[in-house]
Amino acid sequence: MKTAQAGTLESMDCIVSVTESDKGRGISIVMEGASVARFGEAMVKATKDTLKSLGVRDISVSIQDNGAGDLVLKARVEAAVRRLAGGKAA
Repeated sequence: MKTAQAGTLESMDCIVSVTESDKGRGISIVMEGASVARFGEAMVKATKDTLKSLGVRDISVSIQDNGAGDLVLKARVEAAVRRLAGGKAA
């Protein structure tokens, strides 16, 4: 299965890795980092909203957070998905 990632481990950023999933498996999100305990629900919502806007239904997402804001997280998710799709809309 193909995998792609976007982001860095710098402060106020995150690394988002995405992996293809079989059709019908849905969206799987795994998160780690200092902000997850406090902002985990908002991070999941931002990630799912971004995936939905890109038309992605089946994917595995791993987020390693280092204080990324909402806009940064959404941009990293979109960039990783577009890289996975070969630069095309997912």
